[in-house]
Amino acid sequence: MYKKIMALSLVASFTLAGCASLNNEDTGVLAGGVIGGLVGSRFGGGTGQVIATGAGALLGAYFGGNIGKTMDSQDQMRMQKVLETSKTGQVVRWTNPDSGNKYVVQPTKTFYNQNRPCRKFSTTAYIAGKKEAIYGKACRDSSGKWQMIK
Repeated sequence: MYKKIMALSLVASFTLAGCASLNNEDTGVLAGGVIGGLVGSRFGGGTGQVIATGAGALLGAYFGGNIGKTMDSQDQMRMQKVLETSKTGQVVRWTNPDSGNKYVVQPTKTFYNQNRPCRKFSTTAYIAGKKEAIYGKACRDSSGKWQMIK
């Protein structure tokens, strides 16, 4: 029963997200929450599993949001370049000279969705000395900019 509720919640959040313009923090919160919830759902059984799923979703949303909100325009441009020019499996690292935050991005898969090039990627960020990780997908839009997708 709770799996149906969780699935409906995820579908609803993606549907609502598709209707609005998402900033980096919103995208991070959404992606992190979904991934955290899925990881949490693998632990325990019954009520314990429901609690683990909820806790995983909350932690994932928190860490994903932190990565998204710390990326300034310079970091966003570097991320665009990684998605556009890096080979699948290539690891790209940089340190933001203003914030001191460090990022490690790796495209993990290239595919097409409705004739648009898309990439799956992993991002590890070191923000204020804490390591945070998120996985995402982006597709190139008609203007050539990479946009996060669900």
